[in-house]
Amino acid sequence: MVAITKIEVFRVDLPLKEGRYSWARGKFVDVFDCTLVRISTDAGIHGVGEVTPLGPFYLPAYGPGAREGIRHMAPHLLGMDPTQLEVINATMDEVLMGHSYCKSPIDMACWDILGKLTKQPVCALLGGRFNTSIPLYRAISQESPEAMAGKVSGYRAEGYRKFQLKVGGNAALDIARVRAVAKEIDIAGGDTLVADANRGWLAEEATRVIRAVQDLDVYIEQPCNSYEECLKVRQRTQHPFVLDESIDSVEAFLRAHADKAMDAFNLKISKVGGLTRARQIRDLGARLGYAMTIEDSWGGDVITAAISHLAASTPTRNLYASTDFNSYVTVSTANGAPQRKNGAMAASEEPGLGVELRANIIGSPVDTYQ
Repeated sequence: MVAITKIEVFRVDLPLKEGRYSWARGKFVDVFDCTLVRISTDAGIHGVGEVTPLGPFYLPAYGPGAREGIRHMAPHLLGMDPTQLEVINATMDEVLMGHSYCKSPIDMACWDILGKLTKQPVCALLGGRFNTSIPLYRAISQESPEAMAGKVSGYRAEGYRKFQLKVGGNAALDIARVRAVAKEIDIAGGDTLVADANRGWLAEEATRVIRAVQDLDVYIEQPCNSYEECLKVRQRTQHPFVLDESIDSVEAFLRAHADKAMDAFNLKISKVGGLTRARQIRDLGARLGYAMTIEDSWGGDVITAAISHLAASTPTRNLYASTDFNSYVTVSTANGAPQRKNGAMAASEEPGLGVELRANIIGSPVDTYQ
């Protein structure tokens, strides 16, 4: 048996390379509040995890809340075996109801430890390496139609072929955004376009936009705030339909499947509580024939590493895309993280997640439990 002896928590600011990331209804973030966790064991092995919410107004998650949730859970985890992942998750659920995002970095660090103890990369433990090259999408931050369309050529030069267009504002302007960007991509050459409203439209606005772009090959993602509104819009469109924010648990996924509410879904690791729960939803989704994007709300090097392992172990046919969040920010918090190459990345072949925190960047822990 291996036992947890210490849990350290670090806080790091992650500024954006492009200065600002904007999405539906005028929301934006300039600097992300990143929480890193390092769990030490009596075997001399440690694991790392990360959670970086997309500000305090995207999902029910925010940076200080993550650290407060960890503060509440950490004393209960000391002395436990980090390789007993379901026991760890059951304990976290017992001492803190909900707040899945707080649990994600702890679960992630435990997977890192398990990989190091067994001398296997995490993707091998998650089912095996289906993908040695993981396709990436590029999110296009919300701006004017002309500015958004103008960014496509640069992103294509970096190898991206899948584009997620941030809409969810004024319907007429969003129609112009979709049409402007659609002119710049090469569908015949393999490009794909997703119009992601991030819950920003009312059902009538979503219906208006969808009807106005019905001649385009475009996916529609999470148009409305509630699941019920999204389902209503889904029933009115022939476009491929993606759910994101609504898929926050196994139960939510099963409901959407039963209602035929989606063609594809986005699986965010921290939104569902970590790799353990994400793997369960991923496996159900693959078995039931869904395409999926493997990602998180945001993140740096550790999150990107975790995403790469879950994506690498996803059946190729079911993997629509993934995300290299560490390429969006100016600060690198860990060595060994995946790096984008020609619009793709790969999971490390080293044991665990394959990353180690950079002491000169993360500084001293803001909290230590031992």
